[in-house]
Amino acid sequence: MKMSSVLPEFTVSEISLAIKRVVEDGFSYIKVKGEISGLKAAASGHIYFSLKDSNAVLNCVCWRGKVAANKVNLADGLEVVCLGSVTAYPGRSSYQLVVEDVQPAGVGALLALFEKRKKDFAEAGFFAAERKRPLPLLPRRIGVVTSPTGAVIRDILHRIEERFPTEILIIGVLVQGEGAAKQIANGIRRLNSLDENKPDIIIIARGGGSIEDLWAFNEDEVLYAAIESAIPIISAIGHETDYTLLDFIADKRAPTPTAAAEMAVPVRLDLQHKLGQFQARSQALLKYNLSLYQNKMGNTNNALQKVRHNLEILKHKLDNKSKALNEAVNRYLKDKDNICRTAGRLLDAHNYKNILKRGYSILRAEDGKIIYRCEKAIKCEKMQAELQDGMIQLYVR
Repeated sequence: MKMSSVLPEFTVSEISLAIKRVVEDGFSYIKVKGEISGLKAAASGHIYFSLKDSNAVLNCVCWRGKVAANKVNLADGLEVVCLGSVTAYPGRSSYQLVVEDVQPAGVGALLALFEKRKKDFAEAGFFAAERKRPLPLLPRRIGVVTSPTGAVIRDILHRIEERFPTEILIIGVLVQGEGAAKQIANGIRRLNSLDENKPDIIIIARGGGSIEDLWAFNEDEVLYAAIESAIPIISAIGHETDYTLLDFIADKRAPTPTAAAEMAVPVRLDLQHKLGQFQARSQALLKYNLSLYQNKMGNTNNALQKVRHNLEILKHKLDNKSKALNEAVNRYLKDKDNICRTAGRLLDAHNYKNILKRGYSILRAEDGKIIYRCEKAIKCEKMQAELQDGMIQLYVR
């Protein structure tokens, strides 16, 4: 059989380049699901592996820069969905998927990744009880990060209005699917960045769903935004049996969005009832204390009356003692005065000047010393004689 002369003729290079254009143009941005096989990490930091299913194998490469940004720890046997583009190599007649992002595929893979992240965050101390902050009793303002439509936001608004009407700031976000984690994280940061209208509590909520539906609340971006939040967070994701990593990081975990509203605000009527009870107890306690103090004042007054009576008795006794003491002192002073007068008279009687008045004199040497003997007088050339009315000089010849 002869080849038709009307068929176009290509060189090997031409057909290879044509196939490359078709492949790369047709599969420039795709998602491919498969099981990782033959994983190899090169010294350069690039990762090479294959995606396979029951019928085919696709070579894949993840460049070093994308490996660092990837949140999934790749491993053989892990079922994943890879986002990337197909590149063909004419020189080898081969093609491969250049991977930009990897997400786990299937419940098993998500559960494995969930447990891995749970372990990492627990070891970092982000689940520790000492990190949990108490919720304010009466928040002035509540921020809610959730879908702006649907039963969740309606239930929260209705429950808060029913219990204790409070100002609510709603940050509407996607709660599942592509872009949901980024919006939720941005919502948390936005509420924290407010100045005048900053809420006292943040509720992050959505309805129930599968692990795939709730996966945005297990993403690092959301978890770190919650960790960095200066405002206490209530996590209300899914139903009571649903758990996300955000539940472990939040300050409080509510089993349902309605329960989160109940945690956030008390019942106003209950508070009013308790306030009435406190007021009644306060009044009863005040009356009891007043009665107690009145009794104490009466006892104190009686004691004071007794003290005053005793003081009068003591004063009377003190007056008598003082009078007796004054009399004793006066007698003592009078006796001492008599003794002094007698001693004075004796001193006057023995005063040598009185003796001089009777005609006696005292001889003194030139140095003023008294001359008692004649032998000393004979030795003196000059002497003084003290008489009643003065001194005279005497000369010895």
